Amino acid sequence: MSCIRFTTPAQKAQLARIAPRMRSADELAAQHPAPPVTASKIRRLRLLARHADPKIRESVASSRHTPADVAAALASDPDEGVRAWLARNETTSGDLLRTLGRDASATVRAWVAVNVHAPADLIAELAADPDDTVRALVAWRAATAETPVVPLSVPV
Repeated sequence: MSCIRFTTPAQKAQLARIAPRMRSADELAAQHPAPPVTASKIRRLRLLARHADPKIRESVASSRHTPADVAAALASDPDEGVRAWLARNETTSGDLLRTLGRDASATVRAWVAVNVHAPADLIAELAADPDDTVRALVAWRAATAETPVVPLSVPV
């Protein structure tokens, strides 16, 4: 007996008919809404941004609701991890990313290099960064941006 299994066209059609429909990101977000951002949450972020534990400050730096003035203060945090989280946050402003793109830490600059909202002129500047990893990430970003996305299709 052969261990190769053949699926007939009728079986393939039946599998396609009963396959679950994939939900879009918008549909999933509507199904599981985030709680509203309140003044209390913003007060907590402001308070936690001054916490002694850098891991707590990292959490604030990663929040998409961190106020701009708090993010600006965190950009000069003595802890590299806090600045790195701010650099990878997609809500960090372009001006703040420019500041972080000139950070002494190559790790912080590397996160700026892969932030999709980093300004193009900053990315061009990071392409000549003294750190090999930062330059490699800028090159990777350019290579993936030029590569067309090919949707996966399931043969029926």
